[in-house]
Amino acid sequence: MRKLENSELERKTIEAFKESEKTPLILVLDDIRSLHNIGSVFRTADAFLIEKIYLCGITATPPNKEIHKTALGATETVAWEHNDSVLEVIEKLKKENITTLAIEQVESSIFLQDFEVEKEKKYALVFGNEVYGVSQEAVALCDGCIEIPQLGTKHSLNISVSAGIVVWDLFRKLNWPK
Repeated sequence: MRKLENSELERKTIEAFKESEKTPLILVLDDIRSLHNIGSVFRTADAFLIEKIYLCGITATPPNKEIHKTALGATETVAWEHNDSVLEVIEKLKKENITTLAIEQVESSIFLQDFEVEKEKKYALVFGNEVYGVSQEAVALCDGCIEIPQLGTKHSLNISVSAGIVVWDLFRKLNWPK
């Protein structure tokens, strides 16, 4: 087995990325404090051709050198928009018939492995603050909640890790088997 060189990876140009058909997922980041978490989510969004990221509340926006450290240029490819209110964003997305899902531990949540995507739908995934998670008001507005099962003593994951897990799982379910 030989490790591939960067030149062998067939990376898209920024223009090709923007013209590519996107995965029908939108990410909503609410009150994310860590600039590195924001950058990591951008990089994950680039990897899976995510349609858009909404940066809400205190979540910082590009251009920002600390976001760039982990995004590695993904802020130039992934569409994004800032809004002060996550509630306004959720309401807007719902009016556009986009299914909104909080990623949170709540009563009646659906475990990630049990969540079944409907391939004709578009989904918005709402991720909350590193300490407080998704606000109760945002949870109440969403169409449902997905929970990542956790078996250890810590029942929380870093937001960028959570985003990576959920995005990969939904991307896989949307694309395979075809």
